[in-house]
Formats: sequence, C-alpha cells, structure tokens
Amino acid sequence: MDWNRLARQVALQKQSLFDQGYVDEQFIRVEELQDISNPNFVEEVVTSYYQDTSRLIANIEQALERRPLDFDQLDGYIYQLNGRSTSFGAKKVRAEGALFREYCEAENTEGCRTTFQQLKTEYATLKRKLEAYFQLARQARLAETASRPK
Repeated sequence: MDWNRLARQVALQKQSLFDQGYVDEQFIRVEELQDISNPNFVEEVVTSYYQDTSRLIANIEQALERRPLDFDQLDGYIYQLNGRSTSFGAKKVRAEGALFREYCEAENTEGCRTTFQQLKTEYATLKRKLEAYFQLARQARLAETASRPK
C-alpha cells in the first residue's frame, strides 16, 4: 500500500476519533509536541496513560467492593484518572469520570457503580481505537521512509 493512501487512512481514522467524541483538541496539542526526533511521542504518552490509569481503575474496582463505600477515596481516584485523561484529550473517559464524581458527591452508590461500568467501556473502546490508529500511523511512517529516494 502506498504512503499517500496510508496517510489518508491515518487522517480519516484520526478524524473519526474526534467525530465520535473519543478525543478532543488536547490530542492535537500533544501531537504538536511530536517531532522527527521523537516520532512516537503521542503513542508513548498514551501508553504511559494506560499504564498509570490501569492501576487507578483497579483501585476504584476494589473501593467499590468495600462496605461502606468511601466516597472521598473514590472521588480522589477518579480525580486522578480525570487529570490523566485530560492530559491527552480522552474526552469520553473524562466525561464519565465527571459524572462519577457527581455521584460520589451525592453519595449515590448505584450511580457510581453504573457510571464506572460505562467509564470502563469507554476506556477500553478508546484503547482499542487508539491502538489501531497508532498501528496504521506506524505503517504510514514506514511506507513514507521506504518511498523516499535513496
């Protein structure tokens, strides 16, 4: 597959992330920090995000199993998750996190549980979509390098 075609596919896939509301303008700001000396910068930021937040998600799951719920602790965990989500523009995850925080403030156990399940769904979907996007972007970079005159 030629580089131009791959580049168009990368652009379309990126646009779909925005159109479907998975990422926001912060994603573009992070991409602007990427340059030729570090062509995988955004992917590294996202990989770091998933490493950090997987621990937070496990902590939230454990905290939701305790009785009585410690809403302050839950709010602290989700606050951290939202901060990390904001750092690269994970829009849907951040939106679910904001709703979760509202339920924590209201001490609404069922709201927290339901919203957390939706947050995990959005989190997993975003991860899957970003992995596909980065894989295609890597292919495009390889094709561009291969098409350059020697």
